[in-house]
Amino acid sequence: MGASFDDVEAQKHFADDQGFPYRLLADTTKEMGRAYGAEQEEKPWPRRITYLIDPEGTIARAYDLAGEDLEAHAQVVLDDIRELSAA
Repeated sequence: MGASFDDVEAQKHFADDQGFPYRLLADTTKEMGRAYGAEQEEKPWPRRITYLIDPEGTIARAYDLAGEDLEAHAQVVLDDIRELSAA
């Protein structure tokens, strides 16, 4: 799942444009962004963070993507899923 502070229409357009096979959450009140530490007081958009959440709902890993290569990041997350699944 993905989330941003954009409204539903903007999220739908972005997901369609990018061909995302998953849903995006429109966090227009920024409530979820605040809860997950993604809100930036000085900027109107959230920090780009990925959370790997286990089946019990616990955050297993957190990744701050400021300045990171997103394609390389996807592989890191997949590797971590494999590692955590084997444990």
